[in-house]
Amino acid sequence: MVHGAGHSLTIGLAATAIAVTGGVLLGLLAGLAHRFADETLSRSFDALSAFPLLLLALLLITVAGPGTASLIVAIGIATLPHHARVVRAQTLLVRRAGYVEEAVSFGLSRPRLVLRHVLPNVLGPVPVLAVIGLGEAILAAAGLSFLGLGPQPPSPEWGAMLSEGRNYLQVAWWMTVLPGAAVTATVVALTVVGRHWQARFDGRRP
Repeated sequence: MVHGAGHSLTIGLAATAIAVTGGVLLGLLAGLAHRFADETLSRSFDALSAFPLLLLALLLITVAGPGTASLIVAIGIATLPHHARVVRAQTLLVRRAGYVEEAVSFGLSRPRLVLRHVLPNVLGPVPVLAVIGLGEAILAAAGLSFLGLGPQPPSPEWGAMLSEGRNYLQVAWWMTVLPGAAVTATVVALTVVGRHWQARFDGRRP
C-alpha cells in the first residue's frame, strides 16, 4: 500500500500539471483575446464543465483506451476547464487595472506586458486550485482504476488494489480497507490544506 502511494500521487500530480498548464494558457488566451475568440473559448469551458469529472474522463478513456497514460491525460483534460475559467476571470480583472493601462500607454510590447504585468498577477489562485485539484485527481484516478480503466495489475495503484481486494473481503478485509483509507486520508488532507490556503488568499484568515 505504501509503495502504491507513489503510483497514485504520480498520476494525480501529472494530471494536475496538465490541467494547470493548459488551464493557465487557455484562460490567459481567452482573457486577452478579442470578444469572439473569448466567447468561443468560454462557451467551450462551460460545455466541458457541464460534464461530471468522472463521466468526462470515462468518455476520454473510452476513446483513447485504458492505461496509465490515458488515465493521466483524461483526468487532466477533464479538470482543465475549471482552472481555465478562474484564470480567464483573473485576466479580465488584471487587464483593466491601472498599472496595465499605464504600461500600454508607455508603449510596452504585448509579450512583455503579458509576461511582466498580467501573468504574475493572475497566478495567485492557481496554487490553491492545484492543491484542491490534486485531491480530486487522485480520487478520480482511484475510481477509474477501480473500474479497470487505469493501471493494470500487478501495478500497486490504490484504485486497482481496491478492485482486486473486493473479491476477498470476507477473508482479507485489509486488502480493501487500507487502500480505501489511504485514498480518503490523502484527499481529505489535500482538501483541508487547499481550503486553508484559499481562506488566506481571500483574506478571511490571517
